[in-house]
Amino acid sequence: MKDFAGGWFGKLLRINLTEQTTKVEEIDPAVLYKFVGGAALGAKILYDKVPPGIDPLSPENKLIFAVGPLTGTETPCASRLNLTTKSPLTGALANSLSGGFFPVEMKWTGFDAIIIEGKSPEPVYLLVKDEKVEIKKAARYWGLHTQDTQTYLKEDLNDHNIRIACIGPAGENLSLMSCIINECRAMGRKGVGAVMGSKNLKAIAVRGTGEVPIANPKKFKETIKEFLKHLRESELVYPVFSKTGSSLAVGATSALGFFPAKNWQDTGVEDLAPYLDSNVFAQYGQTRNSCYRCPVACSQVRMVKKGPYEGISTEGPEYETIYALGSVLGIKDPPFIIAADRLCDELGLDTISAGVTIGMAMELYEKGIFTSTNGLELKFGNQDSVLTFLRMIAYKEGFAKIFADGAKKAGQAIGKGAEYYAMEVKGLELPAYDVRGAKAHGVNYATAYTGADHNRGYAAQEVFGIPIPYPVERLEIKGKGILAKWNQDFCGCYDVATLCEFPTQMGLMPIAQKITADLLSDATGWDFTEQSVWQLGERLNNLCRMFNVREGFSRKDDCLPRRLMEEPIKDGLSKGEMISQQELDFMLDEYYEARGWDKNGIPTPAKLHELGLEDTIKDLPSNA
Repeated sequence: MKDFAGGWFGKLLRINLTEQTTKVEEIDPAVLYKFVGGAALGAKILYDKVPPGIDPLSPENKLIFAVGPLTGTETPCASRLNLTTKSPLTGALANSLSGGFFPVEMKWTGFDAIIIEGKSPEPVYLLVKDEKVEIKKAARYWGLHTQDTQTYLKEDLNDHNIRIACIGPAGENLSLMSCIINECRAMGRKGVGAVMGSKNLKAIAVRGTGEVPIANPKKFKETIKEFLKHLRESELVYPVFSKTGSSLAVGATSALGFFPAKNWQDTGVEDLAPYLDSNVFAQYGQTRNSCYRCPVACSQVRMVKKGPYEGISTEGPEYETIYALGSVLGIKDPPFIIAADRLCDELGLDTISAGVTIGMAMELYEKGIFTSTNGLELKFGNQDSVLTFLRMIAYKEGFAKIFADGAKKAGQAIGKGAEYYAMEVKGLELPAYDVRGAKAHGVNYATAYTGADHNRGYAAQEVFGIPIPYPVERLEIKGKGILAKWNQDFCGCYDVATLCEFPTQMGLMPIAQKITADLLSDATGWDFTEQSVWQLGERLNNLCRMFNVREGFSRKDDCLPRRLMEEPIKDGLSKGEMISQQELDFMLDEYYEARGWDKNGIPTPAKLHELGLEDTIKDLPSNA
């Protein structure tokens, strides 16, 4: 095949912290054409280079930062980066997305991917300035919160425009709920911060001056104009989402009765919108921040102006954080949620996993199953206890050690039936949609290759009534396996390209594949079609599934917490709803058939051949 003419630099940087070496490698153009970038390029490297069965916190694991051919160009909403590794929280493939300015700065260094492997004998940080790479001592920064780390590192490097991704105390102490922070953005979930901490890597600083080549500049600009036109014409993007961010979902889910509360005991019991929706948080608004070349600027900067948390600000809180540090803990106080969100960012803690795990601890405490808290009252609504508990988790202090590695492991350690109250799938804590009231969302939670993850297959049809690919009844189970597959492949396209999913779902859904195909074709000089773009998402989901199959995952792991299968929602518009095992099995059978997998959820050789994943067939179970 012909070489690409633009979009990529065609290089990856490999850094071995054990040997303290760096190496620049060429990326095979055939690999770029098939896997493009972002999540798929990261998954391909992880699949090929990380053998099955390794300990995710061992030097053998890798951190793979991958951007896409649109990153660093004039494409709106394309400053996205995908981090891929083996998750210490789930044992499955993990990917984390992040925006801001770090992704474009990394791209401008001339690398489409950075692979970090091994373990440094002492704390270090990486400095990548164009193709000059240094491994530098980081003892000065070890122990610092994330914002202080970024501030002091910029001062020491005498460059306040350098972009930094770093871990906080949670990652240093190997909490499996730790994340990686760049500016105020998080590469969150799945314990990726612990993988970075296990390598004694405190931070990565990037600064680039490279210009991304574009194969067809004139046509590329025309396609971008069309992209912007559709954003402007959307009834949601600028009129609503730009002004509220994802907090707009509180009103929608609360009205429909599936905004979870009190560790998912009290979903629908109370309408929480008057306390926690976007209109309430707007009172704390200061300004909006955007990622590089994003006209939407959905990130809301909010500050507490009076009371015990006066002067504390955060970039957010987003919808998921309002749930995780609010409703799931029985807390309806926006100033507290702003303060707790900021604390999590400083500590480098994933807000969803931390909040849901604390919610579990609160229920266990109130039920008398776990009371060894050294006097800390873990009652729903107790704000002071939450702030103390978050710090204890990050530093793995006292009884919090039991909870620092997530809800599933805490339940297993405590016993006495505690596992029932762990709201997780594959070890990953549930996001803020009670899937008893949104069934396609439930199939996605059960089957997503990362564990319960709304971003892997967001069911906008059920949450916002978007009639694409067709209108759906959210409480119906028939067709939901097919819809979940569609949503996962749709989201996968943008994790690969890489483009932000929010504007594509709200403003571009009818023409998203065409716009993406045109952008990729114009940038690279290769011919991408709507069909080939769709296949990017499908190929990603199958490759990641095969990584997990190789690790021993199968249908038995495509499950939901027992509470969702045995307890109906108590009140509200989703009252009486749950997902029984029989209903889940029906939807899984439908999902597997739509995917071309067998009844045990294993991809078939025919499907892997169809997607160009023949190299993975050797890893199929012998009984598949």
